[in-house]
Amino acid sequence: MLNKSKNVETFLGCDANYEDARIVLYGAPFDSTTSYRPGTRFASRMMRAESYGLETYSPYQDLDLEDAAVFDGGDLELCFGDTQKALDDIHDFAADILKDNKLPLLIGGEHLVSLPAIRAVYEKYPDLCVIHFDAHTDLRDDYLGAKLSHASVIRRVWDFVGDGRIWQFGIRSGERAEFYWAKEHTHLQKFNFDGLENAVAQLKGKPVYLTIDLDVLDPSCFPGTGTPEAGGVTFMQLFNAMISIIQGCQVVGCDLVELSPMLDASGASTATALKVLREMLLGLEKPFIKPVQI
Repeated sequence: MLNKSKNVETFLGCDANYEDARIVLYGAPFDSTTSYRPGTRFASRMMRAESYGLETYSPYQDLDLEDAAVFDGGDLELCFGDTQKALDDIHDFAADILKDNKLPLLIGGEHLVSLPAIRAVYEKYPDLCVIHFDAHTDLRDDYLGAKLSHASVIRRVWDFVGDGRIWQFGIRSGERAEFYWAKEHTHLQKFNFDGLENAVAQLKGKPVYLTIDLDVLDPSCFPGTGTPEAGGVTFMQLFNAMISIIQGCQVVGCDLVELSPMLDASGASTATALKVLREMLLGLEKPFIKPVQI
């Protein structure tokens, strides 16, 4: 159940009252279907703790989280032994946020946690389109017989949004059958963000959910993830792509997933994830922040 009172520990600058907030941040610490290296269940907790090493001010956007109105709803208590129950709890939490006409922003967790969040947004916006940044296709119909897996999350999203409403960028890993299937059912761009400008133009005025698997980044700058894939994008490429979507589309929900902080003892991956989240929050809040003259 959504707790609307302030939490003791919050992400940097995300301490608005629930009633005043336009964005509700929440964590889904779940990694029970991870196919390789686990640890994403610790991401949201670590990101809150480490966020205070970051500035609230973004020189990239000349905006400050101190001027934003974001409520941190904390982490959900999810059942690791029952995947469907965990997904149902995420769905219900997101649906409560949407019922109050606020934008849900999810921190994973593995990528499967995006499925119920996207479904909740789809139930409010039936013409929803999805933009997906990732190293992996995530289009398997099942993984080792399991229909619910972080390797099949976008295929499960397709089950309800249907053909031509999923745009995928940065993809550089997957089974051959997944790439061939994508040619008929999704818009898939291999390796980079080419074509994103055209996608944003096509999606103008339509509700959009943005899901970012942080392993879209090259492991040279983001090794702290369960399934690293060489050949990824840089932080600045991800930042520019993300901001172009936020500024050009009607974003009604989003998530950031697949940081596994224990896999990068240097802390650099967590620091990168924090910066992506800060810029995402500020980009979404920009229309509501009054310019400050100093």
